[in-house]
Amino acid sequence: MRLSDFDYILPRELIAQHPLRERDACRLMVVNRSAETIEHRTFRDILSYITRDYLIVLNNTKVLPCRLKGRRSTGGKVELLLVKRKAGLTFDAYVKPGRIKLGEKILFDGNGLSASLSARNEVTFSAGDINDIYKTGVMPLPPYIKREPEEEDALYYQTVYAAREGAVAAPTAGLHFTENMIKEMISRGSDIAYLTLHVGPGTFKPVDSEDITRHKMEVEYFEVSQEAGDAIDDARSKNKRICAVGTTSLRALEAYAAGTREGFTDLFIYPGYKFKIAQALLTNFHLPRTTLFMLVCAFCAADASGGTGYELMKKAYQEAIAEKYRFYSYGDAMLII
Repeated sequence: MRLSDFDYILPRELIAQHPLRERDACRLMVVNRSAETIEHRTFRDILSYITRDYLIVLNNTKVLPCRLKGRRSTGGKVELLLVKRKAGLTFDAYVKPGRIKLGEKILFDGNGLSASLSARNEVTFSAGDINDIYKTGVMPLPPYIKREPEEEDALYYQTVYAAREGAVAAPTAGLHFTENMIKEMISRGSDIAYLTLHVGPGTFKPVDSEDITRHKMEVEYFEVSQEAGDAIDDARSKNKRICAVGTTSLRALEAYAAGTREGFTDLFIYPGYKFKIAQALLTNFHLPRTTLFMLVCAFCAADASGGTGYELMKKAYQEAIAEKYRFYSYGDAMLII
């Protein structure tokens, strides 16, 4: 398929810039693949669809406050996005502006913290410790949120079940759940499994080739614990339905299905892919021409009658725009069943 097949026009005012104060008060679009129907509900109505017959798979990665703003000795502004800790106080990082020289000192006001560019896309902190570094940072909001991070983002750009630090972007489908909602799903008989996929900056990487099969995904670390693996295997053996919460959970499930419990995945899913585990997917609304939009198109097509799922997903997005759904990370949700 061509990159242009995954394009659509979104009015900028529909890109959510702030979270809702009540996580589960967002809207929910329900897309039924086999019936080829689209329903408009609220997120709390998900309990009518995800019943006791389901295993719900959540990604428990935790977003680090890894965006730091500093200055050069000349006073010029510098911004770091710490992507991955390598060893000690050395990190793989995105550095702006790109003209920072190797060895040049970067200063951070308030706590004596400093760093320098030790290699291309690598910084080493020469003062402070790991706690000082992350205390200096803020949440790494996506580039389409056109404002500076605020205090509320430390709470809302994080799932209530986040446990394992390592992500530079949130698994946004999970942002809608409250602790009470998870307890209610369990009390109703649904099973919950937690796996980990640390979302990397590659989630925002554009697809440059018109031939999408030439695109290369950046690797992301994932882990399916023994407990989670047992729950997944048990659900499959009993023919229970499995709902992946988010594209990251779905990719980790597919990596697990390929026989790997822990490691790095660069799995690229687009229409034509044969899914092995999940029968339902909860997701947000994604940017055009992205791997995430391609994934949801693939999932929608996987179980639609007459192979029309791709067209059904395009129709769903057109309807979401017409109904003024909120898009992207702080936006509304979609359940594909």
